[in-house]
Amino acid sequence: MRTMFFGFAGMLLAVAASAQAQAGKALPATDITSADVQAFLSHLPKDSVSDSPIRVVDVGGHRVGVFGVFRPKSMPSDAIVHETTTAEVYYMLEGTATLVTGGTPANPKPSPGAAATTTKRFASITDGVTRHVVPGDIIIIPGRTPHWWSNLDGDHIRYLIVRSDPDGSFLTVK
Repeated sequence: MRTMFFGFAGMLLAVAASAQAQAGKALPATDITSADVQAFLSHLPKDSVSDSPIRVVDVGGHRVGVFGVFRPKSMPSDAIVHETTTAEVYYMLEGTATLVTGGTPANPKPSPGAAATTTKRFASITDGVTRHVVPGDIIIIPGRTPHWWSNLDGDHIRYLIVRSDPDGSFLTVK
């Protein structure tokens, strides 16, 4: 699984960097080791949903971030829509769940904190595409696409999110 992840992450970072290299600017690569990922994920709280940056880099013209997520079944999951062009790529590491994307968000909810300006929350999604995801699955979610974890089969899921921020305005370099 580690080899597949690093092949996947390396591919995403290489695509972002190659665009700049073609424009005449070679950028250094950024490494996130398996040990870095494992240590980061092991320190996430187990009693709340965590979506925290492991690393965000400026790849010359836009930013790319890798985030670690722990989502316990005990925490309700809202359907969300990010009002940005930032795409998200989910790479499932642990647990199985049902993910719904697209469709129509239903029953708006308040969005707390600073994310309220870019993230809208809803109770559910109707008429979306439903899929069962397992470790090793990769899901690409374009910006402004509703998405919702409607069910977790076990007590939690862990996954990585790679976010590409073409405007450079959503992700802060870390």
